[in-house]
Amino acid sequence: MKRETELLFQSLIREDRSLLDFFRADYTFVNERLAHHYGLENVAGRDFQRVSYPGDERVGVLGHGSVLVLTSLANRTSPVLRGKWVMEVLLGTPPPPPPPGVPDLDETEESMDGRLLTTRERMEMHRASPACRSCHRFMDPIGLALDNFDVTGKWRLRENGMPLDTRGDFYDGTPVQTPPELVDALLKRPLPLLRNFTENLAAYALGRRVEYYDQPWIRSIVEDAEEDDYRLSSLIMGVVNGDAFRMKRAMPATAVEEEVSEEVSEDRR
Repeated sequence: MKRETELLFQSLIREDRSLLDFFRADYTFVNERLAHHYGLENVAGRDFQRVSYPGDERVGVLGHGSVLVLTSLANRTSPVLRGKWVMEVLLGTPPPPPPPGVPDLDETEESMDGRLLTTRERMEMHRASPACRSCHRFMDPIGLALDNFDVTGKWRLRENGMPLDTRGDFYDGTPVQTPPELVDALLKRPLPLLRNFTENLAAYALGRRVEYYDQPWIRSIVEDAEEDDYRLSSLIMGVVNGDAFRMKRAMPATAVEEEVSEEVSEDRR
């Protein structure tokens, strides 16, 4: 699953495609074992090969098992984790930590009649508190739109014998119920995705985190890349041609001495 995601991103770089294709690509890379897991036909052997999706349920990185398994618990899916992952990793807007004393979803597994609750029912009970609702109204619709994928990334229509209810409203009010609708909602306003990716790219290139004074540079890279449909080459060249990358600031001598002293002290300990 991890290799699938790596190969998709490598294909975007090799073919110099738009970064937005990372979220809307109608193809992926699988071997026979992963293809069987996804329900894809006519794939044989251990080697990965490029295949096109027969439908639109699994487009882009949000349909990859690497993401879906990472954002699930051992025994059930977690729309909260999936929503938080999209907000934090893709959009760069992590939600605040939960308030103290809030019970976990697992503490409300059964209804009064002994029936196993669906994940959505547990979530609705969990966010009954106003303190929880303020954050969950942003995370939950994102995660619920991906809840047709089970803990291993397989497609499903029911949970605990009950039909899945994945309806929700994106933070801008757009109704989302399926993975393609979630992707469309994200790409309707792509700037957060583009700026967050560019920030991470710049941090990787600079060897440090992006600071507040770097933000005008980040915005200008994304604005300039718009003319080229946000191709990866435009974003990469925007970073390496920037002054922050070409002219690394030297540390003051006192700061260097302090850093060396700290390293020596740690080695002695």
